[in-house]
Amino acid sequence: MIRATKVREQHRWSEAPADTVVLNFDDRHRRRMAMTGTRGLEFLLDLENAVALRGGDALVLDDDRLIEVVAAPEPLFEIRCNDPHHLIRIAWHLGNRHLPTQIIGKGLRIRRDHVIEAMVKGLGARVIEIEAPFDP
Repeated sequence: MIRATKVREQHRWSEAPADTVVLNFDDRHRRRMAMTGTRGLEFLLDLENAVALRGGDALVLDDDRLIEVVAAPEPLFEIRCNDPHHLIRIAWHLGNRHLPTQIIGKGLRIRRDHVIEAMVKGLGARVIEIEAPFDP
């Protein structure tokens, strides 16, 4: 089986990819894993160390072909706050619970967790259910 042993970060490659893999947040942090691209190319991700892949990165195969990494949409909560101070307060509470949190413009994104949703609403924030790539 052909191997992918290197990563090219987003915006550091321009060649046409041989295939694409669509991965959720957990599957984008791996060292070794068998994968199949959307066009059927089977390969082994075989990196020296676990790397946090991001949408737009490329995996380099043994034969120098590239596999584009696409961040899969996931069920998330988007948290909106009244002002920047309120946003910082909510972010502190999420960080205190060691939750992966994505900062986006004037809001935050977290994985859906109804216990955390209740806490955030109790602190006065608005919570919207969305489907989007998660890149904390």
